[in-house]
Amino acid sequence: MSSGNKMGDRSEIRPTRRALLAGGAAAGLGLTFANTAIAEAEADGMLVKGKADHVISIWLGGGMGQIDTFDPKKKGDPQTKLAGSYYDSIETTVPGVQVCEHLRSLAPLMDRVTAVRSLHHEVIDEHAAATNRMHTGRSVSGTIAYPSLGSIIAHERGAASEGAPPYVLIGYPNVTRGPGFLGTRDSYLYLTDTSQGPAGLTRPDGITSQQLSQREELLSVLKRNADPTTDQRLIDYDTAIEQNLKLSGPEFMSVFELDREPAELRNNYGGEFGQRCLLSRRLIERGVRFIEVSHNLNFLNGIGWDVHNEGILNQHKLIQELDTAVAALIRDLEEKRMLDKTLIVITTEFGRPPEFDSGGGRGHQGTAFSCVLAGGGLSHRGAWGETDDVAKKIVANPVSVPDFFATICAAAGIDYRKSLYDGDRPVPVTDMGQPIAELFA
Repeated sequence: MSSGNKMGDRSEIRPTRRALLAGGAAAGLGLTFANTAIAEAEADGMLVKGKADHVISIWLGGGMGQIDTFDPKKKGDPQTKLAGSYYDSIETTVPGVQVCEHLRSLAPLMDRVTAVRSLHHEVIDEHAAATNRMHTGRSVSGTIAYPSLGSIIAHERGAASEGAPPYVLIGYPNVTRGPGFLGTRDSYLYLTDTSQGPAGLTRPDGITSQQLSQREELLSVLKRNADPTTDQRLIDYDTAIEQNLKLSGPEFMSVFELDREPAELRNNYGGEFGQRCLLSRRLIERGVRFIEVSHNLNFLNGIGWDVHNEGILNQHKLIQELDTAVAALIRDLEEKRMLDKTLIVITTEFGRPPEFDSGGGRGHQGTAFSCVLAGGGLSHRGAWGETDDVAKKIVANPVSVPDFFATICAAAGIDYRKSLYDGDRPVPVTDMGQPIAELFA
């Protein structure tokens, strides 16, 4: 495994003399210096804290197969049911790190990327439960509605500018992506069509600007004459209404006019999914803190990443589209000197096993799978964690979902050790996760 490459503007924990001495002893015990330094820093009350101001989270619904993308292994054969990768692998700019042959645009950029190959959770055969796990970091609970990672970051850091929402979802909404017990104020603004912007911010047909002004005036009168309330839910709802009224103006809505971008740049990003990634860059420029970009199930192959049976036949089209869009996003952010301040995250609900099913596709695997981090000022190394020769079992540096969430929170300057409160009930932000220390070395 290659160590980190491009350093640039990094968030660094400077070890004390005591940490340096401890590091020598830890090496003899098989511990890494970075882990020791972070343990020392936290013992001294310091916090692992990065410098990213924004997070762009790309969601691959259905379950991206790690063995066919960012953790390729020996070639398999669906005809003879020989377990292994569906595609050939290629070298990257990071020595010793390979990716699937359909990630050709990302391969030369992997020194800005870390494929976390050793993620795991116990949810295997239930898409909704696994999607919830990878958005909230926890199992579904009957007693508490946990907030999504997007809502946590919105709650902790707010918008980066007054004229922007803190959290935007480019895709279809559901409760898994929502604020849970944090309430309406930390929910998302969503859209499904990049050419029009959020429908909720667009004046309905048949309502003139004069009529809209009259309605806003009536709302103001009602609020002035209403009895004061201490109900936080009502206060948050009023705050959301006020924010939406501000955002419906031309200043913010112009961010959705993608035709303002050069045609060559738009073409570099590719089709609809790529345009969503381009829009995410425009949104963070405007001050949005967290954006989820959904790679919808209907794109290209009709079933998304859930490649059972013959669904695997067109999986390469999904991989190529992801490759084109994410590579363009990384280069675009880098050219605008925004990459170190923007953490790109690629997540999915689980991975796929190396074995082929009866139709030549793959089932589900939660015990070992890959998610990806890029930019964000981290010390990238191409890959972190290691699986066996068929990407079925983790053999080095396992990363739990809470650990992965803690890494994202730390990169975004959020205290991953703190608790939020559902009433009087403390809820740890990341369910006691620890950041991947080596990415902050």
